[in-house]
Amino acid sequence: MDGTVLVADDDRTIRTVLTQALTRAGCKVHATSSLTTLMRWVSEGKGDLVISDVVMPDGNGLEMLPKIAKDRPGLPVIVISAQNTIMTAIQAAEAEAYDYLPKPFDLPDLMKRTAKALELQAHRSYRSADDDRPDDLPMIGRTAIMQSLYRVVARVMHTDLPILIWGESGTGKSLIARAIHDFSDRRTLPFMTVSASDLQDLEGPARILARVKGGTLLIDEISDISDEQQARIVRMMDTPGEYTPRFLAASQSDLTSAMEAGAVRKDLYYRLSGTTLDVPSLRERVDDIPLLVEHFLLREEKLGQAPRVLSLEAAEIFRNYSWPGNVRQLENAVRSLGLISRAVEITAGEVRQVLGNQPEIKSMRRAGDTEKLGASVAQHLRRYFDLHGNILPPEGLYGRILREIEAPLLEIALDATGGNQAKCSNLLGINRNTLRKKISDLDIQVTRRRKLM
Repeated sequence: MDGTVLVADDDRTIRTVLTQALTRAGCKVHATSSLTTLMRWVSEGKGDLVISDVVMPDGNGLEMLPKIAKDRPGLPVIVISAQNTIMTAIQAAEAEAYDYLPKPFDLPDLMKRTAKALELQAHRSYRSADDDRPDDLPMIGRTAIMQSLYRVVARVMHTDLPILIWGESGTGKSLIARAIHDFSDRRTLPFMTVSASDLQDLEGPARILARVKGGTLLIDEISDISDEQQARIVRMMDTPGEYTPRFLAASQSDLTSAMEAGAVRKDLYYRLSGTTLDVPSLRERVDDIPLLVEHFLLREEKLGQAPRVLSLEAAEIFRNYSWPGNVRQLENAVRSLGLISRAVEITAGEVRQVLGNQPEIKSMRRAGDTEKLGASVAQHLRRYFDLHGNILPPEGLYGRILREIEAPLLEIALDATGGNQAKCSNLLGINRNTLRKKISDLDIQVTRRRKLM
């Protein structure tokens, strides 16, 4: 199970049992003996599900259901009660409780009902987030690098850790930030993007905090903000007032290098660097291109365009193109092709017309390729620099390249040793503790099995 459960019961034993069981199942739990506290949590946007007793020291749980429904439409409430009468069950149904269980309840049964309610709530949240912003870049990707990103996002979703989101222009950094907000406890609270213009005067931070109201605050392109404005962000994070927002920051530059160069204040960097998310470029996940193209073509069709598909030759050009503008450029290219193409099948010539004379890059996965690793890496790096023309790539290249090489090296070595970390550390010639830390930092999944070698 995944989600946050609000538990309200004046029986300490029941609160303890439910907290332990739900935590073991993977949930985050807030437990209280007060209806007043429960309603405050609900109004603040916390929780994906409520489990509440009826008779509480400061009120009646059933009487709170209409207010919960008004404050948080669709928030499921499971009512538990020692008043085992049919009237209690009827009142719970009339108040549109998601479910009702008499005390003493069967814990496995309650856990099953909880899992079902959380699954329903997650589905509602996903559909709502998807329907409200049809023009955003889609979070689509089956490649390993995107799946790894999704796993990290899922882990940090329900925490309050500040997050740095790094990625090139057009990769979907703001969409990642919005997804973190929309699926978190704060999703009913405001989401606000802040740029340098919002911090020009001394009253800027106070206005920002008043508008975000404890929701999620995304600081856009942090390295473009002046030192004085960065100092205001530091003070805002240290003294947020009555409601503390969740702080996210997005940047096209490697902030570690920017900090070392003096472009980003150290005190701000360390406050924001709870977790770093690297959003991959489209060049790093070419196998996702067909999925993205299909998504954009179908979306244009729903908006009234004629049905379109890529020819095999056109699809190959898409895969080999450099995509300096990433997914946003891909989206615009597909929209243009929908307008200029003459037939259902988009031709290679039409694709070349839209993409222009941008140099193409070849797929790095060629069958029968026997060149040495160093030569292959050098070829990749030359192409990478060529893509940027007369402009240097984003700073922090050394660390990014090492991470790209390190992750597959560790994954393949672990696979070769059957997931035995002692053997793997010996094979690589590194300390076992170092290997463990790298496995954790790179989010590598380790599966133990016997190797017949």
